Amino acid sequence: MTKTALVVGVTGIQGSATAERLVAEGWTVHGLARKPQPQDGVTLVAADLLQPDTLAQALDGLRPDAVFLTTWLRQASEAENIRVNAAMLRNLFEALRPARSVRHVGLVTGLKHYLGPFEAYGKGSLPKTPFREEQGRLDEANFYYAQEDEVVAAAARDGFTWSIHRPHTVIGKAVGNAMNMGTTLAVYAAICRETGRPFRFPGSQVQWDGLTDMTDARQLAAHLVWAEATPAAANEDFNVVNGDVFRWNWMWSRIAEWFGLEAAPFDGTEMPLEAQMRDDAPVWRQIAEREGLAEPDLSRLASPWHTDADLGRPIEVVTDMSKSRRMGFAGYQPTDDAFFDLFARLRADRLIPAG
Repeated sequence: MTKTALVVGVTGIQGSATAERLVAEGWTVHGLARKPQPQDGVTLVAADLLQPDTLAQALDGLRPDAVFLTTWLRQASEAENIRVNAAMLRNLFEALRPARSVRHVGLVTGLKHYLGPFEAYGKGSLPKTPFREEQGRLDEANFYYAQEDEVVAAAARDGFTWSIHRPHTVIGKAVGNAMNMGTTLAVYAAICRETGRPFRFPGSQVQWDGLTDMTDARQLAAHLVWAEATPAAANEDFNVVNGDVFRWNWMWSRIAEWFGLEAAPFDGTEMPLEAQMRDDAPVWRQIAEREGLAEPDLSRLASPWHTDADLGRPIEVVTDMSKSRRMGFAGYQPTDDAFFDLFARLRADRLIPAG
């Protein structure tokens, strides 16, 4: 029988890729977002997780076998992140409870589980890399922990299994996404080409020289679907990355070459993108209007603050996936190809210039 999925946050990088994977595997897929956009094979559900009454109405009659949680709302403080994002999940589970159909919930969080929340990101006493699931939680309040606790509590009450998925920085396509390194770098490269500015690595010497990894949204989607179908993965937490490692001093040149640019020499000076791109909105609008691009609003494509947080970290970040591998997950995605696939898709969808 066909299984039914509810993808929460379907318009984002993670949610759209998850929905696409589920459709390809024959699921009946419903996609929830506040302002959902059409997606092939997905029945859209417009709802706000912070509005319990209207949320219950929107989900009335829906009987998902599995729920995939790929959304969050950034707030001004971590205390507010915890309050708001925990309430979103509580409201969702309350709305789904009357149908009693849910068998599994997959929650996507990330490496802030190990690196700390935004207010203490990459600071203080951190676990050794490569990060492993058994390292547990930091002694810091963290909305990822609050989300996990909501899922586990609802599972104990309502009788479904769960899995937690912790990607590193996710590469994928979404417009209006708050954390979008791939599209941010593509837009930055296009602006450098337009203005003749150097294509400079914006981050730290540690990130330039150290090993790191990333997560293609398609790899994350495959991991979520695998965990739902794998009994041994029930009620477990997992790291999920592409399976390769690289250094930015190699990747930066690869990205520059794809865009026909020369990577500027890096002398160790941090030049955050948030500062570099502060006045680029008019430049991007001019490019978009001349090239007939689909999105002239720079703020809906680029998230410099998030890219700066990742590329400016003072520690090397490598993630261990042995737990998934031992259970049979064999997915692999070269990260440079993940970037190139994304850039080609952005061009095809007229989100960045053709050349």
